[in-house]
Amino acid sequence: MEVSSGRHFFSPGRSAIQASAPTQRPHNHYKIMLRIHQTWMPFSVLTLFCFFAQNTIFAQTTLTQTLKGVVLDKALKAPLIGATVSVVSVEPVKGAVTDVEGRFRIAALPLGKHTLRISYVGYKEAFLPNITLNSGKETDITVDLEENIIAGNEVVITAKVEKQKALNELSAVSARTFSVEETQRFAAAVNDPARMASSFAGVAMPSDGNNIIVIRGNAPNGLLWRMEGVDIPNPNHFSNVGSSGGGISILSAQLLTNSDFLTGAFPAEYGNATSGVFDLKMRKGNSDRREYTFQAGVLGFDVATEGPFRVGKRTGSYLVNYRYSTLSVLAKIGVPLGDAVTNFQDLSWNIWLPAGRAGVFTLFGMGGKSDQRYYGKADSLQWLDNPNLEYDGLFLANSGVAGMTHSLILGNQTSLKSVVAVSGTRNGDVTDRYNPNYALYRFQDNSFIQRKLTVSTTLNHKFNRRHLLRTGAYVNFLDYNLRQKSWNDEESALRLVLQDQGATTSANAFAQWQYRSSAQWTWSAGLHGLFLFLNNTYSVEPRASVKYTLRPGQTLSFGYGKHGQMQPLGTYFTKITDDNGSITQPNRSLGMTQAHHWVLSYDRVWGGNWHIKPELYFQAITDAPVSGATSDAYSMLNLIAGFEDRYVVNKGMGRNYGLELTVEKFLTKGFYGMWSSSLFNAEYKGSNGVWHDTRFNAGFINTLTTGKEWNWNTRRKNRTIGLNLKLTHSGGLRETPIDVQASIAQGKAVYDESRAFEEIMPYYLRLDTGVRLKRNFSRVTTTVSLDIQNATNRKNVQGRYYDVRVQKVKTYYQAPLLPILAYKVEFGG
Repeated sequence: MEVSSGRHFFSPGRSAIQASAPTQRPHNHYKIMLRIHQTWMPFSVLTLFCFFAQNTIFAQTTLTQTLKGVVLDKALKAPLIGATVSVVSVEPVKGAVTDVEGRFRIAALPLGKHTLRISYVGYKEAFLPNITLNSGKETDITVDLEENIIAGNEVVITAKVEKQKALNELSAVSARTFSVEETQRFAAAVNDPARMASSFAGVAMPSDGNNIIVIRGNAPNGLLWRMEGVDIPNPNHFSNVGSSGGGISILSAQLLTNSDFLTGAFPAEYGNATSGVFDLKMRKGNSDRREYTFQAGVLGFDVATEGPFRVGKRTGSYLVNYRYSTLSVLAKIGVPLGDAVTNFQDLSWNIWLPAGRAGVFTLFGMGGKSDQRYYGKADSLQWLDNPNLEYDGLFLANSGVAGMTHSLILGNQTSLKSVVAVSGTRNGDVTDRYNPNYALYRFQDNSFIQRKLTVSTTLNHKFNRRHLLRTGAYVNFLDYNLRQKSWNDEESALRLVLQDQGATTSANAFAQWQYRSSAQWTWSAGLHGLFLFLNNTYSVEPRASVKYTLRPGQTLSFGYGKHGQMQPLGTYFTKITDDNGSITQPNRSLGMTQAHHWVLSYDRVWGGNWHIKPELYFQAITDAPVSGATSDAYSMLNLIAGFEDRYVVNKGMGRNYGLELTVEKFLTKGFYGMWSSSLFNAEYKGSNGVWHDTRFNAGFINTLTTGKEWNWNTRRKNRTIGLNLKLTHSGGLRETPIDVQASIAQGKAVYDESRAFEEIMPYYLRLDTGVRLKRNFSRVTTTVSLDIQNATNRKNVQGRYYDVRVQKVKTYYQAPLLPILAYKVEFGG
């Protein structure tokens, strides 16, 4: 995985019609990556020494572990008392019955993978395969059971776990759950949900240097991140303002549990997003014993701890993870790392507080700090080989959220969840440039501070077995302090593009009803409303879906949703100087972008292990911001990050349509595989009234993700080796061609805007590999993992830029081969 800071990828103010490379200098995606290369050899020796030395430290015994968890009603998340849980993969079968809190505990199970059967009167019986037990930590799972619509013994329904289905039962199309194990297992995913999601149909990553993803040809900033039921800021290090990704994920795999990823026509509870949703769930810590995790890798040093503590007469739990940059440690001890110093650190936590009849409280959060100090050289000869050496500066990106949840079961048919959270981001970029006399002058000075207080409540009510209502509202109290200054060549001065400080509020409300008219038919209808008090603009968004079960394991579904999204906050405050010299903010009244999603989906599971899912979709986008003062091809639908410094109006349009196919084999006998393929078209219309390809219209994406695990010691199951592969083949990104003659005449890059995004880069092809070696000892599990991004070292074209020094168009490339090594130890007290 290459890691690049936000300053290297579409800096604020870049035009959404121009090519992705800047006019002054090429994007440098390699500074942090080179430092990762430099850490590789010494860290490799240390890691391998630790792995082989463990053979002499731990004695071999017959190993067992405890499996525990909770069984809940899928809709209300209420505990099911008296459910039967059986481990059918051992002889004789072992089992347990859930207690008054819906919890169960089964001790002394052999290590390895197990299959569970869970049954409860009036609910569909479920089978859960591939529950992994390691010696280092107890395994704690959550099982959601779906209520039968026919009461009594009239019918018996048995369903194997539908791994492909979303946790959110109101999601009928374009949604699936993903596990923490997948973020660890998939080659080059390195515990990152966004990188893992690039294996799914319709998802592409425009740059190897970060985890920004494009969903079905939409702009990346249409993605929504949610945690514990509230919207959160971009959870990534080295992120740019207005973006949805960054260089390294702040999220810790130690704290996440199974979560949802949605790519279209999502349920009514999700708002302010037009392309997709990551709905993240946090797991609670072990409430029976203390457990610890230590991980050292190229990307950082992690320490995690979890365990029980008393809350009055009850037992709560805590779970905390802290990570510090490996690069920072090496720099502090004097290891030379080139012409920049890179730092990042993050902290995540989840504290679980049961309160009996008063419900359950949790305190959750995550926060990350990242910065890069880069140094130029007062030597114009070196600038020819590396244009970035002409610049000196500091880039920083901080992001975080802290919140409290309260979950309460009201009777047998209603549940209520309320959340209060504070969150914020701070992005800054101060850049100086050498002039011909080697004196530095200020080239860019940006500071973006955004803070938010969110209050949310969601009510679930089951009228009976057939009818479910989910309704709620949340309010965001926004505070901002934004400043953007950029060098203007014509004025030969630093120009103030954006400066504003203040507060505003946005409010969302939603309701969705689900009706199961029979065992075959499920209907759903909902409405979402979004209001921005800054300029009194709003969006009213109907949602609907229907699902028909052809036979067990085979469904046909249709979904529709209208989805509105506010513009990046700084866009509203752009300062424009008119012909009379007056400064105005013409974007203050800008409305919301609207997207209509239609999805037709067929889903089939056979043999319990194979899954096939084709989806046909069409998205119609209206009210997209385009140029308000000129007739041209500009549109914010091509924007990846940043705030635009121009007058825009809601008169643009877009359309995305395509066919996706997923063929998946779930993990059985140590083997898994997934083939995802997408054929699509993404177009937009600017103020000139002409349809153009969007920047992200690659045309096709094919991804093969597969792997195999072997047990070295079959009897004890204490050694496992896993080999994982991922092959990605897609069309290239699009750029607006550079007019070389005009660029020579004007001494800067000039784009032929009449041919917006007509130039397409060569196709993209990348092979990622991963190897994991896991060993179980008494109460200790160790894992060595090696992921290799771009294992064949292929030079994939990233884009092109105009070099004013040699007056030529040059090409810059994606990341070369990059190994990511890590060593992890898990153990319990």
